[in-house]
Amino acid sequence: MFTFAEAVLAYRATKKSAKQLIPITKIIGHLPVADITEEQLKQLGADIKPDAATDTWWREIVTPARAVINNLHKLKRTPPIRVSHYTPEERNYQDKKRGKNSRVERKPSNKAWVDAFCAAADPHNAALVRFMFETAARIDQAISIRPVVDVNAAELRIRLKSQKGHKEVWVAVTKEMMAEIEALPPKRTRNPRTGKLLDERLFGYGTPTGYRKRWITICKQAGIPYLSAHAAGRHGFFTELVVRQKVDPVTAAKAGRWSDPTLPLSIYAHSETDEEEIRRRFRTKPKQKQSRKSHKLMTRKGKDGVE
Repeated sequence: MFTFAEAVLAYRATKKSAKQLIPITKIIGHLPVADITEEQLKQLGADIKPDAATDTWWREIVTPARAVINNLHKLKRTPPIRVSHYTPEERNYQDKKRGKNSRVERKPSNKAWVDAFCAAADPHNAALVRFMFETAARIDQAISIRPVVDVNAAELRIRLKSQKGHKEVWVAVTKEMMAEIEALPPKRTRNPRTGKLLDERLFGYGTPTGYRKRWITICKQAGIPYLSAHAAGRHGFFTELVVRQKVDPVTAAKAGRWSDPTLPLSIYAHSETDEEEIRRRFRTKPKQKQSRKSHKLMTRKGKDGVE
């Protein structure tokens, strides 16, 4: 009979998941895998991170623990486990308990925001924002692009590394975007922890969070609200195409490399309808179209002088 701790040893954990599994193993490491229940895994969130949202519990606790158990099922045919998501009621209860709402809707970028940002930004950050807005690239993919190696100027294509379960892919860009990219001067950065000089990167950043302070400054100078790279990129991309330009969701999802269009529709497409305008529709009397028959009848009556 295998314990959870033994299952962890049999699991090929990444550096990130290994760190997440440490506090989990301290609590349930002694338990036989076959005896661990769905309720126990979901309760771990409150035990390990009592002030976090249920989305954090699911991502950082339930998901890695479930992966360990199901991996052992593949290796040793131990019982697998299925865990249902936290319900809206559970999420609301936890949000009320911690005094903070989760799932705050992101504000997507638009062309005006991008133009204002780029007018105040240096060439590298201006090109970075435009690239993510036009291609829906994730920030980690964008800052990992290497000059020459990942840039095919002749075919107007940029290589994006594999991420979030998606394989490496070459994405098409416009002539204008490629010209802007080719004009960027070489830029290198250092590892913030070791100080080691990193390989040359197209946009200069060495980590997915390195852009934040600079972007906050740029947004202040431009007089626009700060948006994260994810909101400026993927959220802005899908909202621009589907909501503003009325591109069908299937085409937009494919262009943004989403395998299922229902996902970006539920998360990345932000409505820009004025709520007051929607309410006003209930006070507006709809115009009634006259049928051809009634129109001819009214015309004939008018000519004859008959009411």
